[in-house]
Amino acid sequence: MTAQNSATLHTAIAVGPPAHRSGLRAGLRGPGGLGGRATGGSALAALGVIAFSLTFPATAWGLESFGPWSFVAVRSLLAALIAGGFLLAGRVPLPARAHWAGLAVVAAGVVVGFPLLTTLALTTSTTSHAAVVVGLLPLTTAAVSALRTGARPSRRFWGAAVAGAAVVLGFTLAQSGGALSAGDGYLFGALLVCAAGYTEGGRLARVLPGWQVIGWALVLCLPLSLAGSALGLAYEPVHLSGHGLAGLVWAAAGSTFLGLYVWYRGMAEIGAPRASQLQLAQPLLTLVWSVALLGERLSPAAPAAACAVLVCIAVTQRA
Repeated sequence: MTAQNSATLHTAIAVGPPAHRSGLRAGLRGPGGLGGRATGGSALAALGVIAFSLTFPATAWGLESFGPWSFVAVRSLLAALIAGGFLLAGRVPLPARAHWAGLAVVAAGVVVGFPLLTTLALTTSTTSHAAVVVGLLPLTTAAVSALRTGARPSRRFWGAAVAGAAVVLGFTLAQSGGALSAGDGYLFGALLVCAAGYTEGGRLARVLPGWQVIGWALVLCLPLSLAGSALGLAYEPVHLSGHGLAGLVWAAAGSTFLGLYVWYRGMAEIGAPRASQLQLAQPLLTLVWSVALLGERLSPAAPAAACAVLVCIAVTQRA
């Protein structure tokens, strides 16, 4: 997470027109030539993908110490404080009143909906299973965006999108014994709400830098995150551990904000098409982390399904 973050908010809302590449980015960018900027941009985007691929393992660690509701609320609270600090440090003015409704949609889908639903799913599902299902997010986002904007993608695009959905549905049914589980319901719900948030974020990114879109969405949720943290910590048991705290810190700082920050900077340098190709590795990286960090044992179907989904995504990129 954000987060994929939160994870894959990334492609959909990251790119604004050149006039909106922020002063923070300009000040931090090195003085190298075009080739150097492209190399640096690719490195930054790759760091963002690595950060997002760790979101589900970090969440699984966090659930060792916190309940799902308190974990999501505290994660959002910490991320909002970090985002607010960056916005203040950059002396970023408040968005225009006309943008707040759109930011609320981004907040509902990306800051609240996706983290909460995926966290609830991970109370019963493995991270490898969740990684395969949520690997469908780029296709879902593209489909929702097409419906929202009235675009008319090619038949090849829709064919690949349907094929990817069929692969994920077949995988989930096979893993769940022929019936969808409650965790699968949460994951499919997360796909829909996050795609809606990404689509609205893409519209806002035409007038605001992408990192400011997620930053203001996090700040907008600050009162809810504060109240949710107080209630969650009061009613859910807390058993602090090194894994739990590390998972919380990474989900808040690494996935939800800082990962998005380097992702947006990288995308501004190399553009959405090249960055999105790097993001195709994210589900497979999450499978690697699920084995290395959590000791999960992968079924042969998990990497096969993840690769099949990546092929479908690659086809839509070229459709």
